[in-house]
Amino acid sequence: MKSHKFIHSNNPVAEVKITKSSLLGEFVDEFLVEETPIAMVFNGISHVVMMASPSNLYDFAYGFAITEKIVSSVDDIYGVDINVKDHGIELEINISSESFEKLKEVRRNLTGRTGCGLCGAESLNQVINLPVDQIKNSYIFSSEKILIAIEKFSSKQEMQSKTGSTHACAICSQNGEIKLIREDVGRHNALDKLIGAVIKNNLLEPDDFVLISSRASYEMLQKFAFLNLGLIAAISAPTALAARLADSLDITLIGFAKGKKFNIYSHERRVTG
Repeated sequence: MKSHKFIHSNNPVAEVKITKSSLLGEFVDEFLVEETPIAMVFNGISHVVMMASPSNLYDFAYGFAITEKIVSSVDDIYGVDINVKDHGIELEINISSESFEKLKEVRRNLTGRTGCGLCGAESLNQVINLPVDQIKNSYIFSSEKILIAIEKFSSKQEMQSKTGSTHACAICSQNGEIKLIREDVGRHNALDKLIGAVIKNNLLEPDDFVLISSRASYEMLQKFAFLNLGLIAAISAPTALAARLADSLDITLIGFAKGKKFNIYSHERRVTG
């Protein structure tokens, strides 16, 4: 049996030599995005391994812990250590005793049971993991300012401009300025990194909105809801479930946000001309 040597990288982008069909026999430089196994380890217990870009890992740890409801607030995270191993990276996340006990109880409930196969969920009622209350955010957004942010979005994506294969999520001010952007090979990871960054650094304003380069799936809406913001705009389409979730949570959901236009799928009252 042939053995395969697995080599991971700690750099988010790799430079490689390739041959193009138009230049056979010649080599040119090209950039590829890296994907690395990243283990989330809480108080010494490995919880899950994600395939992600090895960048902004502190943000990733914070955002994942928050959006997966492992912690109730950023104050429950006492520290994060990054440990590089032979086959990937471990994020050692130290959380409060109360949070850790809740996490252990969830793990006990999953042990030995047949799962539905979705992100480790054991039953259907674990899939929809939303806040109980609606979003309490009444800020109004100018369509002109939203379009300004959309126009600037692609130029801020450094990894995407090099590799052409990453997703990005950005936090934008009401005036259309892009305040912070995070990129990753996975769209959920990019949003976790953004959420972790804005919460742990206290960068969030109630009149901000989020712009994402991917489709707006229900998982993206679930994670976005933790920010308690009123508007999320996706470059691609939303799913029908995401649109229903946005409607039930009082979130304004925008899709096909490209060029000088976009579609509004829920709560259009927040968008003015």
